[in-house]
Amino acid sequence: MEKDLVLVSVFVSHADGCYRATPEVDIFRVEGEAVILHFPIFMRTLELRDIAPPPAQYVIGRSNGTEQTVYEDKGRVQQHSGELWLLPAQLSDSGKYTCTYRNETFCVTGSITLHVYESYSADIKALSYPWSAKVGENVEFHCPALDRFNKTGRPIEWHKDFNSAPLQPGRATLTIPAVKQSHAGVYTCRLTVLINNLQYKVSRAYLLHVEGSDPAVTISMPVVTKPSGLGQPSSSTLSTVSVMKPPVIVSPIDGTVFESSHGSGLELFCQVVTECQLADSTAVTWLVNGQSVESSYLNRRALQGGRSVTRVSGRCQIEVRFVISAITEEDKKMEMKCVTQNAGGKQEVVTMLRLEDTTFTWLVVGVVTASCFLMVVCVFLYVLFKPKSKKKMDYILARQSSTFSV
Repeated sequence: MEKDLVLVSVFVSHADGCYRATPEVDIFRVEGEAVILHFPIFMRTLELRDIAPPPAQYVIGRSNGTEQTVYEDKGRVQQHSGELWLLPAQLSDSGKYTCTYRNETFCVTGSITLHVYESYSADIKALSYPWSAKVGENVEFHCPALDRFNKTGRPIEWHKDFNSAPLQPGRATLTIPAVKQSHAGVYTCRLTVLINNLQYKVSRAYLLHVEGSDPAVTISMPVVTKPSGLGQPSSSTLSTVSVMKPPVIVSPIDGTVFESSHGSGLELFCQVVTECQLADSTAVTWLVNGQSVESSYLNRRALQGGRSVTRVSGRCQIEVRFVISAITEEDKKMEMKCVTQNAGGKQEVVTMLRLEDTTFTWLVVGVVTASCFLMVVCVFLYVLFKPKSKKKMDYILARQSSTFSV
C-alpha cells in the first residue's frame, strides 16, 4: 500500500523575487454575460505565508506579450480588491490574467486563464459541466457560483438544448426523476443579476450523459445462400465486426489514499485513455462523496476543469484537473471519485483523503530540541566547574619551596 500513498500539495516556486502560486483552473464563459474572476489558490497561498507589514494592494493585470494592462475600479473591466469584474465579458477578454501582492519585504503572484466564447453552441463541451447518470437515477442540477452576484428578484430559468421555453422557473435546483435516454442533453440555468444598479445576465450549463443498457455488439456471421438447383454453387458473405471499447482510467489507481497536511492544498489529475473518435463524447468528472464538486460542501474551496486531450500510441488520453485550495479537518476521510463514460461503457475509481498525523512529527521535534538543550547545559557546567590543571599547581608549590629555603 505504500506505493499508493502520495503526498500532494499546492506547489509554490520562487522566481524573479516573487512567489508564484499554482495557476488557477481555467475559466470558460460566454460573451455578453457578467464575469467575476477570483484567485482562490492565490489567496490561500497568501494565508499560508507569514506576510510582514506594511500592507500592500492587489494588482491585477493582463499581458499580451509586449505590455501589461493594469485595471482600475471603474469602466467595463473593474478591479475590486483581489477580484476582476468584466461587465460584460467580450471575446477579446480571453487571455491570461495575473494577480500580484507585493510590499517592501514580500511578493506573491498568481494567474488564471479566461476563455470567452460567442455562445454555448459554439463550444458546449468546454463551457458546460459534464454530468453522467444511469437510466432510472434521480438527477439534480444546481445553478453554481451564483452566490457572488446580487440577484434582482427575477426567477432563475432552466432551459434544455437552448430552447426558449423554460423548464422550471424560479428554482436554483433542477430535478429530473428516473432519468431516461431522452433526457440526455444540455441544461442551462440563466439568471439576471444586479451590479452597480445595472442588470447583467449570468448562466451555467450542464452536459448530461445518460447510460442505459450496454451497447450492442455485432458479431460476424457467414450468410450462406443455398443453391437453387443442381450444379449451382453456394455463396456466402461476411458481416463486419463493430465493437466499442469502454474508456479506461489509468490514473489515479482505484483505492489510492492521498495524504495531505492541514492547511495545505491538493491537486489531482484524472487521466482517461479512449479511442480518439470517442474522445469528444467521453465525459470525465470528479465527484466528492458521491456529489459533483459544485454541489458538494467543497464548492467554495475546490475547482475542477482544465480538460485536455493528447494522442498517445494511437489512442487519446483525456486529463481533467481537480484542485482543493486548502485542506481542513472537515475533509478527513473524504472520498474523491473520478467517473468516465462514453458510448462504449463507464468506469470509475475511488480514492480517499487522509490528513497527515502531526503528533509524531511534533514529538520528534520536541525530543531533538530537549536533547540540544541538555547538551548546551552540560557544556556550560563543564566549563564552569572544570578542575585546575596539574601543571599550574606544580608551579605554585615550587615558588613556596624556594621561599622556605631562604
